[in-house]
Amino acid sequence: MSSDESVAKIPNLALAQHRFILASGPSAQHAAAKAALLAGVAADEMAPFYAALCAQFGWPRDAPLAAAAAAANAAELARLDAAAADAAANLGATDVSDALAAKAAYLARIGEKDKAVAAHKLALEKTGPLGARIDLVFAQIRIGFFHNDLDLINKNIEKARSLINEGGDWDRRNRLKVYEGLHKMSSRDFKGAADLLLDTLATFTSTELMEYKEFVKYVVLCATITLKRPELKSRVINAPEILEVIHDIPHLSDYANSLYKCEYAQFFNSLAAIEQSIKYDRLLHSHYQYYVREMRILAYTQLLDSYRSLTIESMANAFGVSEDFIDSDLSKFISAGRLNAVIDKVGGVVETNRPDAKNAQYQAAIKQGDLLLTRIQKLSRVISI
Repeated sequence: MSSDESVAKIPNLALAQHRFILASGPSAQHAAAKAALLAGVAADEMAPFYAALCAQFGWPRDAPLAAAAAAANAAELARLDAAAADAAANLGATDVSDALAAKAAYLARIGEKDKAVAAHKLALEKTGPLGARIDLVFAQIRIGFFHNDLDLINKNIEKARSLINEGGDWDRRNRLKVYEGLHKMSSRDFKGAADLLLDTLATFTSTELMEYKEFVKYVVLCATITLKRPELKSRVINAPEILEVIHDIPHLSDYANSLYKCEYAQFFNSLAAIEQSIKYDRLLHSHYQYYVREMRILAYTQLLDSYRSLTIESMANAFGVSEDFIDSDLSKFISAGRLNAVIDKVGGVVETNRPDAKNAQYQAAIKQGDLLLTRIQKLSRVISI
């Protein structure tokens, strides 16, 4: 694959999102998700995937659809096997590897996971050129994303990194950053994800994983939770690549800009909308409560860092919520050690309690000294014996 060629959307990851919506999304979206899945099954003749869907959701089996897809699969696999046998008997090593890769891609397309992985491994063994081998590893990562197989993703990201270090071209290095960034994001490593995804912002070509708008959404979500305000401004809010599309993504512009501009009532409204978006995103669903909690802490910290004390009333007005909500929310985070503040319930005031860096270093030195003395005493007892 040359750098100007696009990678085929195999498997079709949009179907994985529809499957997630049908399993865990709001009931209002179930009908559309089911229709999209059936359309995808029919379009790509995905007999194995259709069987898995019927088993998962208890659908009555559509016999004509299943039979037509199974027949088409059998015919195409027979053709691909014949092509591979002919290549092995009459053609060169490149033709053999191409034939094996074609069969592996077809198995991935129809959702036959285990056979697709095995076929990709066989094709990888028979493939010589480094670029083609890296592409086969990328294909296995996409299979992992489609079937939510974290072990398959991890193993092949490591393999891809190793191969690329042997001499992979710029396009494949760039593509690996997107694959790895997406995986880090889905594993709650938002800092690692932000670093990798921001590096590819101006050169994104991995449309086999997602469209550019979705990529930008993930970049902004990962950046807002990890970057400091000056860096958020320079790398995200003012980034021309983001400005090009951010207004086409619901609530995202208000979300990032209101946080930067300290418009906290708008930020809380946008965060509530963003919460609904990531709650039904298959890559972020398991982290949405963590994400929203951390963003609330970040906003509270950003406001409190500017003052020695604030009334609960003024904070409630700033965030557009009730005083009871602010009191309850702050109390929870303060008691957990996540906010450096105390609440004066009598005066209705929140007082910041910034940690003293020198005092913290002093306490750390004392603690380390105590540990060292304890170890010396234990050692002296052993020596004296």
